[in-house]
Amino acid sequence: MAGLNVPLYDPRLVQPMRDELTRLGFRELRTSDDVDTVLGKAQDATLVVVNSVCGCAARNARPAAALAIQHAKRPKQLLTVFAGQDADATARARSYFTGYQPSSPQIALFTDGKLVFMLERKNIEGRAAADIASDLTAAFDRYCG
Repeated sequence: MAGLNVPLYDPRLVQPMRDELTRLGFRELRTSDDVDTVLGKAQDATLVVVNSVCGCAARNARPAAALAIQHAKRPKQLLTVFAGQDADATARARSYFTGYQPSSPQIALFTDGKLVFMLERKNIEGRAAADIASDLTAAFDRYCG
């Protein structure tokens, strides 16, 4: 998979989009090894946001994640990968999304290392951030101790 990590977008332009999640406490996974080290061994509830430059990530997914993690029950681990920027890490994270096609953005919830909830682009695009956050918090209530 050599060469996959050539960014599609200027890193300086993407940085504010990265910062939108990392300043909230999301840990950025930049390599496939980072993903395997954290997600491959995750035992706690873990939220993974596949971030991107698209409008629905900016208008819907990132704001929804920000709202959802304010909920009383929430995952212990907050992780993010950036599609179109860190391709190896994104591909590796998506390899854990068993049964789902790649999409950007995408939000996955794991418990005990198993995928238990997924929001794909089709569940994000065109919806209000508050409605997406409501879907996430319902999943948090169900799956997060």
